[in-house]
Amino acid sequence: MALFFSQYFSLLVFMVLSIVFSCIFFFLSYAVATQKADTEKLSAYECGFDPFNDARNTFDVRFYLVAILFIIFDLEISFLFPWAIALGDLSIFSFWSMIIFLFILTVGFIYEWKKGALEWE
Repeated sequence: MALFFSQYFSLLVFMVLSIVFSCIFFFLSYAVATQKADTEKLSAYECGFDPFNDARNTFDVRFYLVAILFIIFDLEISFLFPWAIALGDLSIFSFWSMIIFLFILTVGFIYEWKKGALEWE
């Protein structure tokens, strides 16, 4: 049990300090910063429509589609980084598993492209 605490004590200290500093900085930002609305914050965002008061207002579903496509194709590509770093130590099964994964990802991308999901107009 003592070995467990000696190995993870520095991690525990790091987590406690990070939580304490995060709370301090969070509450200090409210104490120091001014709380009035800025014209830049009330202007149209990158998506092109003005901010609205009611969260239940409808807006174009293409924003959801772009977000979902970003999650699918951008975050799954992040699986390539650990694979590329450990490529020299992997077996042939691991190599072909990633090739199959990339093939399925490419087929999904081509499907979305052919269905017109990437077209804005």
